[in-house]
Amino acid sequence: MIARYTRPEMGRIWTEENQFQKWLEVEILATEALGRLGVVPKGAGARIRKKARFDVKRIREIEREVKHETIAFLSSVAEYVGDDARHIHVGMTSSDVMDTAFALQLKEASALLIEDVKEMIRTLRSQALKYKNTPMIGRTHGVHAEPITFGLKFALWHEEMRRNLERLEKAAADVAVGKISGAVGTFAQISPRVEAYVCKKAGLKPAAVSNQIIQRDRHAFFFATLAVIASSLEKFAVEVRHLQRTEVQEAEEPFTAGQKGSSAMPHKRNPILSENVAGLARLMRSYALAAMENVALWHERDISHSSVERVIAPDATILLDFMLRRLTYVLGNLAVYPENMRRNIEKSGGAIFSERILLKLVEKGVARDQAYRMVQRHALKVGKGGGELKSELLGDPEIRRYLAPADIEDALDLKHYLKNVDAIFKRVFH
Repeated sequence: MIARYTRPEMGRIWTEENQFQKWLEVEILATEALGRLGVVPKGAGARIRKKARFDVKRIREIEREVKHETIAFLSSVAEYVGDDARHIHVGMTSSDVMDTAFALQLKEASALLIEDVKEMIRTLRSQALKYKNTPMIGRTHGVHAEPITFGLKFALWHEEMRRNLERLEKAAADVAVGKISGAVGTFAQISPRVEAYVCKKAGLKPAAVSNQIIQRDRHAFFFATLAVIASSLEKFAVEVRHLQRTEVQEAEEPFTAGQKGSSAMPHKRNPILSENVAGLARLMRSYALAAMENVALWHERDISHSSVERVIAPDATILLDFMLRRLTYVLGNLAVYPENMRRNIEKSGGAIFSERILLKLVEKGVARDQAYRMVQRHALKVGKGGGELKSELLGDPEIRRYLAPADIEDALDLKHYLKNVDAIFKRVFH
C-alpha cells in the first residue's frame, strides 16, 4: 500500500547504490580540490573521476573482514582506480564523507517533500474555494457550537500547511551542510579550502565549525519538522474520520468501485486511508524523539547516532511522502454531503443561535448574566427535548418584553454567522 502512494524516487535516495555514489562524489570533489592546491598531482582528480567505481557486494565482502564500512568502500574504489587511489581520502575522516553525503541525501528527500506539501496546499486551496459558502455546524468539544462553512475548514488547513512549508524549507536549508575538516574538525591535515570547494560544487553550505561530525541539533530540527507536518496531517485525517461517522455523515473518503469495507458487513465504508495517516503520525513523532536523542554525543563524537539515522532517515522521509500524497488524494476526492450538513445545523432546533439572542438582550439593556440565564433555559430545553428555540422565545413574556418577533427572526438568520467569510478568505488567499 505504501508503494502505491510513495514515489520511487524517494526510495531510490536511500538505496546503498545512491549512498555510496554520494560518498564517491564527495571523495572525487575533495581530490579535485587537493589537486588545485598542489597537495596531490594535478591530473589525479580527473583520472580518478574517469575511473572511479564501486561494487556494493564487494564493499560488503570487504567489510565483513575489516569491520569498517568506509575502509571497505575505499578499498572497493581502489580496485577500479589503481595507483591513483592513494590520492583519495587524503587528510579526511570517515564522517567528512558520510555526513556530507548524508546532507546530499536529505537535500534530495527534502525537495520531494516540499513538492508534496505544495501539492497539498494547492488541493486545500481548491477545496476551500469550492466549499467557501457551504454552511455546516462548527463543533467545540465535539458538541454543536455555531455555524461555519466547510470552506473555512479547508482554509484553516491551507494556512497551517503554508506554515509547514516555511518550516520545511527552513529545516531543509539548515540540514544542507557539509564538512571536510578532518578527525576532530580542526583542519589539521586538510585545508578549509577543500571543504569550501566540495560544498560549493555539491550545493551545500560549509559548517562554520564542526568537530568530527555535523552537529545533530540540525538533524533534530529537521526530523522534528517532519513530525510537526505529520501531526498536522493527523489532525486533518481525524477530522475526516469524525465527519464520516454514521451519526454525522457530512463527508467521507473516496470509496472506489469494487472496494469492500468489511469482511463481515457489506454495508461498511470505513475511513481506512485517514486512519492509516493518523497511525503513521505516531511513528513520525517517535523518529523526532530519536533524532533529539542523537544531539548529545560524547566529546568530539561517538557513533551512537549513526545506527539511529540509518533507520529514521529513510523511514521518516518515505513515510511522510506517503502520508502527504495519500491525504492529498483523500482531501481532493472527498464525497461531501451539503444536505447532511444542513440537516445537522437544523438538528438543534435553533439552539445554536443562542449567543445572538443573548447579545440582542444585552443590547436592549438586560444584564449579561440575567440574559444568559433567560436564553439558556430555553436552549437547554430544546437541546434535550426537541422543539424549536424560536417558538420557545416567542412564548416567553420576559424575553418578549425586550425582543420583538422581528428581532428574534433576525437573530436566527444563518447569513449573519457567515457574513465575514469573504474577509477571512481575503486574508488567507491574498
